[in-house]
Amino acid sequence: MNYKKVAMNQKIRQNNEKMPVLFIGHGSPINVISDNDFTRSLVKLGQNLPKPMAILVVSAHWLTDGTYVTCMDKPKTIHDFYGFPEKMYEITYPSPGAPDCAKFLAQSENIISCSTQWGLDHASWAVLKHMYPQADIPVFEMSLDYSFNDRNPKPVQYHYDLASKLKVLREKGVLIMGSGNIVHNLGMADYNMQAKPYDWAVEFDQKVKSNLLNGNVEDLINFENMGSSALYAVPTLDHYLPMIYSIALRDENEPVTFTYEGFQNGSISMRCFQIG
Repeated sequence: MNYKKVAMNQKIRQNNEKMPVLFIGHGSPINVISDNDFTRSLVKLGQNLPKPMAILVVSAHWLTDGTYVTCMDKPKTIHDFYGFPEKMYEITYPSPGAPDCAKFLAQSENIISCSTQWGLDHASWAVLKHMYPQADIPVFEMSLDYSFNDRNPKPVQYHYDLASKLKVLREKGVLIMGSGNIVHNLGMADYNMQAKPYDWAVEFDQKVKSNLLNGNVEDLINFENMGSSALYAVPTLDHYLPMIYSIALRDENEPVTFTYEGFQNGSISMRCFQIG
């Protein structure tokens, strides 16, 4: 018997309440020091959710060859952005890690590996700073396998299938959060955060909303089928894929609640939702 694996399993069963799943459109790092409708929605969300025993964040900002989870006791705060106010680089999020959860996941799925070289990038801590400002809940992060080759010829379907294997964590009290943006086109972004959103951005965002409500997973996976607006809304997959992880964790007939709807910088959808 693998006693070490059994011990990990027992530890992550300490809280067996089935946790909701989140998708957070995190937008610009500047939101970490901003007081706006979006950040206030995060504060409210943290207050209303059942307290998780750990949090797993699927990050748009950790792109790897293969899939990794952070397995350290004390993940470092990564300031993975440039040209922002100096005070943002002084912010830390000293939450404990969740190495038992991470190692359990890595041992359960042989395509997931442990990493001690990363930490928490701003897709994690800039959101959690508002939701759980005390940083007292263990957090671990999962990377996105960005190796689109023969091993991964249909990347969106690949990630959906992988994400569905994470459901066991929900039963063990782990809050899983995809952190990216449904519409994310930095090449067409306006420096004004309050800029009017582009028509194509609104169109694609609304189509995704409709598909989420209708449970139309096929079109969300094959997003190119949603029309020409998809070409502008999803020029790269990095920020779209975390949403795919969230919907893959949805059980049949589970409700989807939009905890925030809006845009920043004209080309970034800040839509957030909760499953369960």
